[in-house]
Amino acid sequence: MPSHIQREFILHFGEMGSRWGINRTVGQIYALLFLSERPLCADDICAALGFSRSNVSMGLKELQGWGLVRRRDLEGDRRDHFATLDDQWQIVRTLIAERKKREIDPTLTKLRELEMQAPEGAETYALGRIGQLREMIETLTGFYEEMNRMETERLVALLKMGSTLRKFAATTGRVVSLGKGSKSKEETS
Repeated sequence: MPSHIQREFILHFGEMGSRWGINRTVGQIYALLFLSERPLCADDICAALGFSRSNVSMGLKELQGWGLVRRRDLEGDRRDHFATLDDQWQIVRTLIAERKKREIDPTLTKLRELEMQAPEGAETYALGRIGQLREMIETLTGFYEEMNRMETERLVALLKMGSTLRKFAATTGRVVSLGKGSKSKEETS
């Protein structure tokens, strides 16, 4: 049985999961596995959380589909056991990638379709707003992709520099592009 602290974490994670678009039960199963020192089988999860076997099975399939839980074999036990990823940064990367795939990518596709479908000169204000939104999402997506390619150690160092980077941008009064083929603000003036 989970301790008081574990129960609080599990309940909170289930609540947060439902806000992130994950079933509450799935969030609680994930939280239990996250806190467990050893891989757990479905029976262990049912006993710890009081969920039906079918709910646990469906939750484990969903978590495996997201790449957040992996099946583990334990010597001498024929049952399937499950554990979360050990690398917490990989967990965050996986969650962000899945959310992008399920939420951001379809929106970006729809915005592009709307722009391409519009007849010349029709609804210029609305299309302008759609174009601005698409450009902003493409910029953010590009930034995400650059950060996702970065080694974890460098990404963590960059994230820890957050306020330093903000202060740097504020003191220079300009942004200098470091990308290929891009011109800095100074070069375009």
